[in-house]
Amino acid sequence: MAAMKKIAVLAFVATVASPVSAFAFSPRANVGKSVKSFNAAPSVNVNQFDTAKTSHSTSLALSSAGGAAAEAEDSGSSALAETLKTGSYFALWYLFNIGYNIYNKQALNALDYPWTIATIQMATGILYFVPLWLLGLRKAPKLSGDDLKTLLPIALCHTGVHVGAVIALGAGAVSFAHIVKASEPVVTCVVNALLLGEILPAKVYATLLPIIGGVAIASMKELSFTYLALAAAMLSNVSSSLRGVLSKKTMSGKKIGENLDAQNLYAVLTAMSTVLLIPMMLATEGTGFLKAFKDVVAGG
Repeated sequence: MAAMKKIAVLAFVATVASPVSAFAFSPRANVGKSVKSFNAAPSVNVNQFDTAKTSHSTSLALSSAGGAAAEAEDSGSSALAETLKTGSYFALWYLFNIGYNIYNKQALNALDYPWTIATIQMATGILYFVPLWLLGLRKAPKLSGDDLKTLLPIALCHTGVHVGAVIALGAGAVSFAHIVKASEPVVTCVVNALLLGEILPAKVYATLLPIIGGVAIASMKELSFTYLALAAAMLSNVSSSLRGVLSKKTMSGKKIGENLDAQNLYAVLTAMSTVLLIPMMLATEGTGFLKAFKDVVAGG
């Protein structure tokens, strides 16, 4: 591309310079008699310069057209690569989510301690991002006490999202938990209207009616329906919606701490949620998980 641009510039310079040079060195009809010998010089055919000028202009136009075509091709390739990249992220997200649900359900069937399992899962995230900070692979965030107070409501919502989903998976079927969680867009619209005053067009709300109807029908027909699973899944929905709204309301146009990008924000919320879950876990389930785990291991 750079080479083609250089060629185009050179062609343009040659186009401009050719007629000027020819005019500067062509003989004039009003030169004095003392230089009559120059008048005898052969005349220059102007048509040649016109032809040369046209040729250079055509070359420049072709170069420009070629550059535009190359740019369009590069842009198309870049858009395709971006689409494939985004699609692969969605595919991996679904793949890991399916695996998470299956193994989570198996763990909860073997050990009916959803609060303890949710706490262990949340704490496991610390083993991922803390080494990145310590090794300098990712800049560690720097937060003050006031910054942590600002993030506390978001961390509470983050906690509700996770623990609600785990309890719902343990209390009912995996399919039912996800059917209820499919109503999250409805909850988000309600929360946006109440907290941010955002009222969407009627057509947008109309698209939510099939979701509401589908969740209602599936709940009535669900054989493993339990109110605990329904309540826990709705807790996860409401917490997720509140987390998004509070994040937007709290952090829009406001800088919190240092190095707090999206990845570090999620890491900080995970650490804060772990601290919040530990006393909740001990209050609801105590340390019974340890004995139950030993019994499961002993029983094979």
